[in-house]
Amino acid sequence: MIGGVERTRILHRSVRVTLAASLGFYIFVYGLDEPVLALYALFGPISLGLLSPIPGSGRQRAEVMLKALPVGLALVTLGTVLAVHTWAAVLGMLVVGFLLAFAAIAGPRPAGAAPGLQLFYILACFPPYAPDTLGLRLAGLTFGVVALVLCELFVLPPPPEPTYRAALARALATARDTITGDNALSPEELREAGARLRLSNTSPAQRPAGPDRAARGLAQAGSAARRLLEQLAHLTEMGELRELVRSGARNDSVRESGRGGRDTALRTLLPRVVSLLDDTAAALRTGRAAPGPQRMDEAIDAFQRIRARQAAGPADEVPPADVLRRQAALLAVAESVRALEISVRVGLDGRRTPPIEPTELFWYTHAAAAQLWLRRITGNISLRSVQFHNALRIAVALAAARLVAGSLDLTHGFWVLLAVLTLSRTTVGEAWTAIRQAVTGNLVGAVVAGALLTGLARHTEAYAAILAPAMLIAFALGPLLGIAWAQGLFTLVVATAFAQIAPASWRLAEARIVDVVTGSAIGLLCGMLAWPAGARAEVRRTMAGLLYECGPLIKGTVGMLAAVPPGSVPAPASLPTLHRLRLAESAYAQFRSEPGSDAHVRADWHAVLLTAHHVLLGAQWLPRFDLPTNALPPEAGDRARAGADTLALTTDRLADLCSGRRPKTADEATPPVRPTGPPLPVLVDLDMWLRSLTAQLTRIEAGLPEAIRRPSRGTTAAGTASPGPGSGPDGPGN
Repeated sequence: MIGGVERTRILHRSVRVTLAASLGFYIFVYGLDEPVLALYALFGPISLGLLSPIPGSGRQRAEVMLKALPVGLALVTLGTVLAVHTWAAVLGMLVVGFLLAFAAIAGPRPAGAAPGLQLFYILACFPPYAPDTLGLRLAGLTFGVVALVLCELFVLPPPPEPTYRAALARALATARDTITGDNALSPEELREAGARLRLSNTSPAQRPAGPDRAARGLAQAGSAARRLLEQLAHLTEMGELRELVRSGARNDSVRESGRGGRDTALRTLLPRVVSLLDDTAAALRTGRAAPGPQRMDEAIDAFQRIRARQAAGPADEVPPADVLRRQAALLAVAESVRALEISVRVGLDGRRTPPIEPTELFWYTHAAAAQLWLRRITGNISLRSVQFHNALRIAVALAAARLVAGSLDLTHGFWVLLAVLTLSRTTVGEAWTAIRQAVTGNLVGAVVAGALLTGLARHTEAYAAILAPAMLIAFALGPLLGIAWAQGLFTLVVATAFAQIAPASWRLAEARIVDVVTGSAIGLLCGMLAWPAGARAEVRRTMAGLLYECGPLIKGTVGMLAAVPPGSVPAPASLPTLHRLRLAESAYAQFRSEPGSDAHVRADWHAVLLTAHHVLLGAQWLPRFDLPTNALPPEAGDRARAGADTLALTTDRLADLCSGRRPKTADEATPPVRPTGPPLPVLVDLDMWLRSLTAQLTRIEAGLPEAIRRPSRGTTAAGTASPGPGSGPDGPGN
């Protein structure tokens, strides 16, 4: 059901596109008698304004259209030149189709403009081969696009949308009030606050999805904020957050009285965490990055020095285990706030910085722009990338359609490729539904158009009177009423338009039906042969690959901390996990955009992404802030490695379940590190990390649907009786 705001947006867009398309068409047909100019002036606004889902406000859309104009002119030139031979046009379509579809890796705005740019090449690459008309084609396209840009700016322009920065600021204010106790929220409410930061809950124009530093910084800030809220939710469930808040309040009131003195370390760090959350939220609201070095680095270093002195002091001054647990919880929260501080600064400033530790997570802050683009491109040139899937599928389908239309010499073969472009979907089921509706609508529209062309014959003034109202109605009612109405009404529009450019009969409507059915069949066939299930299968594969990478990273991190002598084991490589995480996020985003995703799989894939973030951050900050100067007791080191091994087996088991393999029989669980003897901060911090991961993995497995859980019925990650099948919440895409 389309809401009132969306209906208004569609109606306003139809007015702008109709005005821009009509202006050039009428001037060039009836004022200058130039049908080529008129054709390109008509289809320029329709392609970019109607068939291209460019997101954003009027100013943002106009900016994208102006940037797309030079590319469109180049594509019209290329199509005009390659129209000399069918094989040349087909090869050009294959390359152009892939490159423009693959441009989705650059973010929602380039992805939105891609269909319109495809149509510029498609329109020009069909016969007649007329390079002498190139100047007229370029002039008509330029006029149409410039007219559309002016309409976007001045005729009912779409208003600006809420920014991602504002959503981040609200999330940080929620976290701040939760930490101080000013606003006690339940775990569910905290997780809901984090869910509002998911990219699918943000308008496409405001999503930080590009490859540049600013977009990467805001995207990482969103991940860090969601992780922070998830940490607070987990601490609330365990009752630790309440104690943390009470300890902070108690220490403020008894600062030097001797009571609560063992929480000195907590008292030094907690106010810095709250202050930095305030400052970061204020920077997000104003859009100006706070200058200065990373303050949280200094605060965490001081915090850890105090803890080390306390642990090495007299036995009666060593804080008890409950205090150490609160300190460990606060350290994990502080590390998330540190990631927020850095990523928000980069996201607001956007300039290159010196290397920031850990460089594996903040590599983009000091990378050149060319390196950022190269990393995004090479990371998606893989059969595991849904962006690569989509680009390859649409390129092959368009090239095949151009080959068929050229070989069979179909009249108005442009419509064959237009059908492929507008009716292609990422799943066969969705494509078949769209094609059925489109063919039905075109049949009805063709009958009406044929009757119209027969009745009005050569009375061009009647077609001129009908065209603008027909466009306004078609462009408004089509998106509101569905594909069948859109296709049927569009058939009427093209019939009335072409009848004014050249003599036309009812056979024009017949050609439209033949072309749409041909294009639909080609698109459906390509969809059946290339990844017919869309992202449904790919999201399971990428999530499984991500979980397989998390196990070695957990074991490597613990092995580094428990090494004898300390520092003798290198840090584990985190880049493979980061790469898998990016692929999984992309697959999940497409999966959530496909209709019916809730009905197919109810696994909480978003929880898998959050857990992977938790693994990555822990693998960075634990060695950075907790690497011991003296070797751990042998028994403690053995227990730490055993706990990591068990957790790695759990991630492998879940990965097997996600990939459809039969998992290995689970071994008897080894509890996470339980510090024995004098409590050591490194062991407590490690214990908190492993326990938090265990809780998250348990929730993930409980949320797997029965279809995925069936291979392991009877066992859980710990090797005990499995709980009943869960129905973990599906969050919107990343």
